[in-house]
Amino acid sequence: MATVKSKRTTSNFDLSKYQTNDKLETKIVEIGDDSFEVTLRPLSWFRRNQLVSKCMKIDANGSNFDGALYVREVLKEIIVSAPWGKTTDGFLLSINTELGEALETLVNANEDENEDEDEPEEIKKDSIDT
Repeated sequence: MATVKSKRTTSNFDLSKYQTNDKLETKIVEIGDDSFEVTLRPLSWFRRNQLVSKCMKIDANGSNFDGALYVREVLKEIIVSAPWGKTTDGFLLSINTELGEALETLVNANEDENEDEDEPEEIKKDSIDT
């Protein structure tokens, strides 16, 4: 948790430790026997807050968060490269639940900025038996 103190500290502040970088990250998404790579870009704190604000509706009856809109907007922002090309509303509206749930895991995986790995991270989505 961040804290604010009124006393001036003598240590040097390294801003670069707290800035997002433009380093792209490759993830492997597995759905049953299928797998594919996607390349992701990190979202800055400010851009993530802009998307949250876009998805939040406040009126006289209270507030409402549109989670589906948030996931859709984040996926369009973070996916740089994928087998289907550009991630668009049309693409996201055309996919089935299995692929949609696998892509949804990328939203949460992208929020974890503390991972530094040279190897692609694997994200598994087990097949849903009905």
